[in-house]
Amino acid sequence: MQASGRRIIKRKTWVCCRCRSLSTTSIANLAERRPNQKLPAIPARTRFAPSPTGYLHLGSLRTALFNFLTAKATGGQFILRVEDTDKKRTVEDAESRLYQDLKWAGLQWDEGPDIGGPYGPYKQSERTSLYQEHAQKLLESGHAYRCFCSAERLNSLAMERTKQGLPIDYDRTCANISSEEADERSAKGEPYIIRLKVPNVAPIYNDLVYGTVGQQKKTKESRSLHAQSSYEDPVLIKTDGLPTYHLANVVDDHYMDITHVIRAVEWMPSTPKHMFMYHAFNWEPPIYAHVGLLQDPTRQKLSKRDLSSDIRELEREGIFPEALVNYVALFGWSHRLGTDFISLQDLVNNFDLKFTKGNTIASPTKLFHLQRRYAEKYVSERGKEYDSMIERLEEEAEQYLKERPGPPIYPNSELKARVAAVLRVDAVNYTTPKKFLERNSYFFCNEPRNKWSTGSNDHQLKDAIGLLSSNFKAVTPEQWDEESLKHVFDRIADEILVRGSPEEGSQIDRGNPGLSTVQNFLRWALCGGRPGPRLISTMAILGREVSLQRIEDAASSLEALSVEVKDDSA
Repeated sequence: MQASGRRIIKRKTWVCCRCRSLSTTSIANLAERRPNQKLPAIPARTRFAPSPTGYLHLGSLRTALFNFLTAKATGGQFILRVEDTDKKRTVEDAESRLYQDLKWAGLQWDEGPDIGGPYGPYKQSERTSLYQEHAQKLLESGHAYRCFCSAERLNSLAMERTKQGLPIDYDRTCANISSEEADERSAKGEPYIIRLKVPNVAPIYNDLVYGTVGQQKKTKESRSLHAQSSYEDPVLIKTDGLPTYHLANVVDDHYMDITHVIRAVEWMPSTPKHMFMYHAFNWEPPIYAHVGLLQDPTRQKLSKRDLSSDIRELEREGIFPEALVNYVALFGWSHRLGTDFISLQDLVNNFDLKFTKGNTIASPTKLFHLQRRYAEKYVSERGKEYDSMIERLEEEAEQYLKERPGPPIYPNSELKARVAAVLRVDAVNYTTPKKFLERNSYFFCNEPRNKWSTGSNDHQLKDAIGLLSSNFKAVTPEQWDEESLKHVFDRIADEILVRGSPEEGSQIDRGNPGLSTVQNFLRWALCGGRPGPRLISTMAILGREVSLQRIEDAASSLEALSVEVKDDSA
């Protein structure tokens, strides 16, 4: 059924038509009886209504997620509605990107422009006649008026008020024009807009986050003379006949039986105007919950550097959709699960409407922590996500090796297997494919070593290095695996400890290198001194030939460094 064919009725209960038979209790009354703000006992109908003037970002994804979870946690419906009436600012591919990004994040809608539904159409550009019809009803009831002021006059008024440090509001020049005169002027083709005539005392409403909200009448004592002569009368219908957000979202929420509206706190100043329209139409409003804005760790608005860029950029970086959704769910939602590592299904199973007041810090550190947790999970499960990680890493490795001056240490045919091996031993440090490869680049090519931190017992390392080389050379290529290397490591450690132990009645040889010094040398030789997986795993992945060659090269470098130090001291 088309929305324009529905009758305007006053509902005593606010329940979606599919579930109305399940309860006769008003959702508003349910919210009043639930001080802990748990979910309603009946299915909720929620919506995400973006404008295709930009791409999905962290804030809009959070809005979509909270509405999605509210619907799914109650067995209700999540509706996607596109508010595409701002033709001047519309981005050509924003709508198609919106569908793709929401699906990538796992937020599938039950009704929407692409799949239809019983309350369509789901694009505002296809519902224009419905908005115009209801704007006319507001005109007839005296709750709205035509404004014939030119754009030049409105701009001049705004500039003058800005100079005086006052809000950019309208002065109601056209509010007292009689309906007969307004009809005559509009019939002659004079351009106009339709404004809502906001009352001095805004309706009071209950917000799930901020409680009772209402704007009291402004008195002479609390307002300047200039402020008294201005009014926050929002535009409902533009000169092109298309609606603004204020009218369209109220009409659509009513006709689509939306029960809950969860949105950012920046829309809170507009809510009293929307509530007034509900009262003017004699409709029951949905339940509102306004959640805080997202800020960086310095309490500033998020910048692109701080992950506020569109979701597609995060996807390209290699952020897991499950990690991103988990991350976004923590923005202003208060839970008691004992962990912040929560899958989408667990979010559905445990979600409620307990939101925190105030703005929320969005730190990239938290996202990367969750990214590492999901990487470990995917590697342990060895499912499709694991296969996808290996493919991305292989692509990154190929590109990285093309940009390196020296040849790779392995043929391309072995690249995928080695990528997988490194991922299995170092998933705990996985953030993005690029960063993971940079961290572990020494597994794929010969990298410059960090500067060796010289010590007083460096000259004693010579014997220990000889011990390392002789023991590892004894391992055949067929035996070169973690189990065999562990036995060699244990044997070398025992030998070093025995050498460092004093005989009875003698003193400890302070010049003998300790086990930690030998291990530091070995990491310096194999990895250039950079952090990474444990040495046994590192040598197993590098292989016998590369490992032995790097130990030999490092020993030569250390010998040359010792000679330089000796010459300087002389």
